[in-house]
Amino acid sequence: MNLMMLLEMAAGAFGDRTAVRNGEDSLTYSELFAAAGNAAVEIRASGASRVALLDVSSLAVPVALFGSAWAGVPFAPLNYRLTAEEVERLVAQISPCFLVASSERVPDLVATEGAHVVAREDFLGGARQGEVPATDWGMDPDEIAILLFTSGTTGPPKAAVLRHKHLVSYILGSVEFMSADESDAALMSVPPYHIAGMAAVASSVYSGRRIVQLPNFDAEAWLKLARGEKVSHAFVVPTMLARIVEILEGEIGADLSQLRALSYGGGKMPHSVIEHAMRLFPSTDFTNAYGLTETSSTLTVLTPNDHREAAASEEATVRRRLSSVGQSLPGVEIEIRDEAGQALPAGEHGEIHVRGDQVSGEYLGKGSRVLEDGFFPTRDGGWLDEGGYLFLTGRVDDIIVRGGENMSPGEIEDVLLEHAAVADCCVVGVPDEQWGEAVAAVVVLHGEGQAEAEELRSFARQQLRSSRTPEQIEFWPELPYNETGKVLRRVVRAKLTGEGD
Repeated sequence: MNLMMLLEMAAGAFGDRTAVRNGEDSLTYSELFAAAGNAAVEIRASGASRVALLDVSSLAVPVALFGSAWAGVPFAPLNYRLTAEEVERLVAQISPCFLVASSERVPDLVATEGAHVVAREDFLGGARQGEVPATDWGMDPDEIAILLFTSGTTGPPKAAVLRHKHLVSYILGSVEFMSADESDAALMSVPPYHIAGMAAVASSVYSGRRIVQLPNFDAEAWLKLARGEKVSHAFVVPTMLARIVEILEGEIGADLSQLRALSYGGGKMPHSVIEHAMRLFPSTDFTNAYGLTETSSTLTVLTPNDHREAAASEEATVRRRLSSVGQSLPGVEIEIRDEAGQALPAGEHGEIHVRGDQVSGEYLGKGSRVLEDGFFPTRDGGWLDEGGYLFLTGRVDDIIVRGGENMSPGEIEDVLLEHAAVADCCVVGVPDEQWGEAVAAVVVLHGEGQAEAEELRSFARQQLRSSRTPEQIEFWPELPYNETGKVLRRVVRAKLTGEGD
């Protein structure tokens, strides 16, 4: 089992079909297969033990990914927003590496110790020349396929290890081979260093879908590309969808009749945004996907039928599921556990634990965090309802401890977001001499929305215990998010406490 197996099957089944398009340039499946082989030859000749990529989405992404698999070395896409010093620290963890970078970054990287630096244009130029080499890739499922660095929100970035068996298990369990029509196209707008970006490449190749790359997300550019390329499938993070919805506010209909499926994930989706999006895209199937880098992407799915049933239901328990991340995929087990590691019943809040063949839970040089029973503690908080639908409450590390009582920021945010004037919000704990921590909230109002702090406190108090009602409420024009749709709570907390001044 090797990622190259997926590309080999695709090239054999529909070789002349376009595999990936970026602007005016493109590669068919046969051309991608040949380019991966020639890239593997160059990678092996360099003597590198890993392949790194520091660039936005381009044709180099799939070529480097499959070229690495062919060469038998791990692929490590890096965050192109990092400084040269930050890149050096990551390279030190994966050297000696073959580093493909955008041409403007090359001058600052050529002296990087442990890196054989190649400009994207030169890499692609070499890969697109010559005959297809011998198909001599390994088939050991335990070989490392991809190294993805975490965001480093709670410490220095560490590289999550995804082996071929984890990724192939995910693809075979969630994607049907040759299931796409030749006209189908998937719009890829998430960065290549995100697990969703890697999963999108592998799943699109296996299904035979054309990948349309958008190097840098912009809502207007996304809509223009989706319409121009007649995109049928797309994945966005919540902040992306919110901006797309804003653009379409003044339009009559979304004018995206070709868009059959829109998946979202990577962060908390405000209830109002998804409801509005479903009205704007009435013929589109919406899917909410929850997963982690350490689990080779998706663990649970809120299906299109789930979306429609929840939106139309008058029953509170069913309607609430529109805010869930759905039920687990086949082959994935989920348990909610308390601090002692004991499984909790439906409705009880705790830490999400997952088990399955696609779950890695391993970090480069740091070993595995998978428990003896095979479950991986995600550090995400959540709960399951009676139907097995999973609801997220935020990172366990973000729990607010007030007077010995543990409070989930997500639970308080869900209540505030029910207020008609609230478009977005973030709840954090701030230091308090008497109680240890106090509940603070930052609220973003809708364009025409109006609300005072005391009004929101009163609204929250009607549904929450008084101890969970925000003592401090500030109104900001927007919240700080990273590029993958996660709110930066540490930035919010620092600004509220003056630490960021």
